[in-house]
Amino acid sequence: MIDACSQDSKRLLTVQEALNSIKTNTTPVTGTETLPLTSSLGRILAEGVNSPINLPFDRNAAMDGYAFASADINLEHSFILEMVGTSWAGKPFSGQLQPGQCIRIFTGAVVPLEADSVIMQEQIKAEDQKIHFPAHAKPFQNVREAGEDIKQGELLCNSGKKLSAYDISLLAAAGVAEISVFRQIRIGFFSTGNELTALGQPLESGKIYDSNRYTLRGLLSDPAYHVTDLGIIADDPQLLERHFNQAAQNFDVIISTGGASVGEADFVKDILARCGSVNFWKLAIKPGKPLAFGKIGDCHFFGLPGNPVAVTVTFQQLVTPALRRLSGTDDCKRLKLQATTTCSLKKTPGRQEYLRGILSQSDKGEFFVGSAGKQGSHILSSMSRSNCFIVLSAESSGVQSGDQVTVEPFDLFL
Repeated sequence: MIDACSQDSKRLLTVQEALNSIKTNTTPVTGTETLPLTSSLGRILAEGVNSPINLPFDRNAAMDGYAFASADINLEHSFILEMVGTSWAGKPFSGQLQPGQCIRIFTGAVVPLEADSVIMQEQIKAEDQKIHFPAHAKPFQNVREAGEDIKQGELLCNSGKKLSAYDISLLAAAGVAEISVFRQIRIGFFSTGNELTALGQPLESGKIYDSNRYTLRGLLSDPAYHVTDLGIIADDPQLLERHFNQAAQNFDVIISTGGASVGEADFVKDILARCGSVNFWKLAIKPGKPLAFGKIGDCHFFGLPGNPVAVTVTFQQLVTPALRRLSGTDDCKRLKLQATTTCSLKKTPGRQEYLRGILSQSDKGEFFVGSAGKQGSHILSSMSRSNCFIVLSAESSGVQSGDQVTVEPFDLFL
């Protein structure tokens, strides 16, 4: 693909080609650790977990009522049974139910083996120990069978699953106290540039505050990652090369921002070529055309652009899938929706563009999207206002208000 706005005639990689290259050149971690369930939220299962018990563990009542055996009763007519005990949640009825008998039972309590039905308490009339049941009472109702949800030995969660609160709830219900997870991937990140000033320092003319490291820290907030902020590194080739080589000894992934384009002071690509190997660094994507991807030894390296919005776009589209793969999680795809535009959007064919948008939903469930504001790669205010990317294909020459477009809500995967 050739960028119509670029004087560089070299073919640019599409996003999908870049993702394919990343997949080919990344291998999930293999190291594991055993964690208590309380510390496992967001971690990646290294082994499938099978249930040690039936869920539910016992036959139990789905509601408060009375448990009885329907086999010897003519349910076409009303009938009376003698209540001989109670089954509480956590304290089962200890006797044996005989014909002509029933027990009081509460939600979650064990249903006696002899009983096959529970009728809700609102449908009966009690006179001391005599319980009057209505005609046409339905048999086999309101009883949860043992193993109805999960049978003993059945798979609870598969290897590669990123554990959610709901997964942890399922594992806890099965009595699983510890699990084996892949180790955290070690990630170091830094910014490059003589123009950068750390927060807390006075800002001089020609300087800017370094916002990219704070963006990356937020984007890297994930229990599957162990993240280290390596600070700001000046535009000095020898200094950068030394930091790259040192960091490669300690991390699985290095992420830098700035220094990935073709300016005189942009050294990342050349340094990476000397230290290791470069797989690609020019993409048919806007913002974010310059991007370096390679390895220094066993350490993966991502050299992102310096413009703040380009950092976010390239991270979300390319780095996030790579990190998920490295951490051992299942393959996943970013959620895409179709929405109606509420404004026109200009575009020149050549690169796939990710515009900052504000996605909304009508009372009828229809999706609408509008621009979040100015779209320059240095404009952070529209990034802050947005909740999605509006994705315009490389071939697109813009859209008109009322057209259907593809949107990607932030941080949603299938």
